[in-house]
Amino acid sequence: MKKKGKVILVGAGPGDPGLLTLRGAEWLGRADMVIYDWLANAELLKLAPQAVKIFVGKKGGTQYKEQSKINRMLVRWAKKGKLVVRLKGGDPFIFGRGGEEAEFLVRHRIPFEVVPGVSAGIGAPAYAGIPLTDRRWASQVTFITGTPSKSTGFKSNRADAGANPALLQRSSTAALPHVEGVPKVGTLVFFMGVKNLPQIVRSLLTSGKSHETPVAVIEWGTHPHQRVIEGTLLNIVQKTKKEKIDSPALTVIGDVVRLRKKLAWFSAKKIGGEKKPLLGKTILVTRARQQASELVKRLEEEGAQVFEFPTIEIRPTPNPGRIDKEIGRLGRYDWVVFTSTNGVQSFFNQMKALGKDARIFSKSRIAAIGEATAKALAQQGLHADLVPKEFTSIALFKALKKKNAIRGKTFLLARADIAPPDLKLALEKEGGRVTELAAYRTQPSSGDKLELLNRLRREKIDYITFTSSSTVNYFFEALPPALRKRIRARFISIGPVTSRTLLCYGYRPHRQARRHTIEGMMNVLMNGDKTKRGLAPFGVKP
Repeated sequence: MKKKGKVILVGAGPGDPGLLTLRGAEWLGRADMVIYDWLANAELLKLAPQAVKIFVGKKGGTQYKEQSKINRMLVRWAKKGKLVVRLKGGDPFIFGRGGEEAEFLVRHRIPFEVVPGVSAGIGAPAYAGIPLTDRRWASQVTFITGTPSKSTGFKSNRADAGANPALLQRSSTAALPHVEGVPKVGTLVFFMGVKNLPQIVRSLLTSGKSHETPVAVIEWGTHPHQRVIEGTLLNIVQKTKKEKIDSPALTVIGDVVRLRKKLAWFSAKKIGGEKKPLLGKTILVTRARQQASELVKRLEEEGAQVFEFPTIEIRPTPNPGRIDKEIGRLGRYDWVVFTSTNGVQSFFNQMKALGKDARIFSKSRIAAIGEATAKALAQQGLHADLVPKEFTSIALFKALKKKNAIRGKTFLLARADIAPPDLKLALEKEGGRVTELAAYRTQPSSGDKLELLNRLRREKIDYITFTSSSTVNYFFEALPPALRKRIRARFISIGPVTSRTLLCYGYRPHRQARRHTIEGMMNVLMNGDKTKRGLAPFGVKP
């Protein structure tokens, strides 16, 4: 029996990917096809790695796919037995043509469901600090398309919230002469109206609205680069032109706009405000995807727009038998050294596969480079005996030397296959006996290099973060030689080894974290911490 297809109309929300509903995320995780619009945040596509993605968006009246073609596309793929997610910005049924698409599906007997989304008409004002209703200022709100229909002119879709019956009766009869069905009272929210703002303002003034009526225009609402212009009907057109406000933008008109002065939480100023330290900044994260989530989350929480391009991938060692061998004779080592969380994870995964537990470390002491590595060990039930104050190999070497814990001692270094030999050579020079163990391997990422190149050429990227030498090497290897010399972004380095690798490519890091951790990098980005001079390699004076 042929598999029956289905279409799910999913509201992607106004821009912030965190505003997608749980139901929407569930359907994305099951989709065979995702057909998405311009205003649906591309980050949401990561929730559907298994699906084929088709972009059908339009911007400012320029349409990539005609609506009729989109309708036929939905039907065609559903008839082939595919589960199709139609991902639409905002809410499918609020100025999103979701009703038209649903009607077409019904006509062709295609089963469908609708997953509501946070409408831009609600989400953008909330992120701008503007409550659409307030018992002191407005008991109703009207949603209006700012783009006129050829047949009926401007249209509205009123959503009443606890309206006073007498007030509602007056508003329903007080239609504007040029904007059909718009009440004189309450809050007005215009979608897609930035180009027609002069006409909208003239209509409202002609109908009797006061010149002093507060107005806010919200560009890219809920996005990290959200901008908000405040004014009145008298001056809002001039202000939006001066600041070059463009689509997507939403206009809120009414007394509730006055509350923004107290309630603005996403940005502190009318233009370019940065209540969140990284608001308006675009940051490229090069860390491996398995590790990047913490950094990405922190950056987004502080207002940054984050573009992930993992330059490296973490893979299991091709020789697990070697790890098995060292696990079997772990008791012969005085020190077991872990240099990263990846080394800890890989070692313990193999250890558990052999049915072993932490008791095999009973005769060894444990050293860890970095707080994150020590924390990863603690999660496995082990306390690191030595964690140097600075999270570098040279700092670990100095700490061991200070303890007179090198000469005549045996060391097992569990780390990456491409780890530099500096620590091994330094320990051996002081009389230590060292065995290196490639607990995992790193390799260049198979990520979309074309997307990276397009972003570097066309978009303004403020910062690029590097958390290891390998992220630096693989990043530059992904670039054509000519582009390597034209990068205008500022480089943020996690520590001196990474900084020295950047110098090899002719770039001096803009900032280097004082503490070589993700938290240290966040402090540098948010506070502009002064660059710390890099440490020289072993045996070389700074």
